[in-house]
Amino acid sequence: MQPSKIFETVLYAEDLAAAERFYHEALGLEVIRRGDLMVVFRCGGGVLLVFDPRKSGAPGREVPSHGTSGAGHVAFAAKPEDLPTWRQQLRQAGVPIEREVGDEAGRSLYFRDPAGNVVELAPPTIWGGDWEF
Repeated sequence: MQPSKIFETVLYAEDLAAAERFYHEALGLEVIRRGDLMVVFRCGGGVLLVFDPRKSGAPGREVPSHGTSGAGHVAFAAKPEDLPTWRQQLRQAGVPIEREVGDEAGRSLYFRDPAGNVVELAPPTIWGGDWEF
């Protein structure tokens, strides 16, 4: 057996309010839960959780403690034909594109969230996939 897909992705940010504004306003993700430990966003059939590592790393939590420091990375699926619209949306949100890379398999846009995590918009074809959107 193997899992059918990734359901949760976690990033860490000490300023959850800034993370919420970024992922909701710049990327349009729906906020489905917020608190002093985390903010949770709906993304397709999965969720993006942004935890405050100072709280999620505390011992004695109900779930195993976890957290990290330094920049993480997450990539969101984006149709190649939507990249011009994404560039415009990011520009309007004041989010600078750090890098744009690609080849015949597809192009990716890289930028950062307020905590310094690297965020990517990429077509699944860059890993040989042909997944539905």
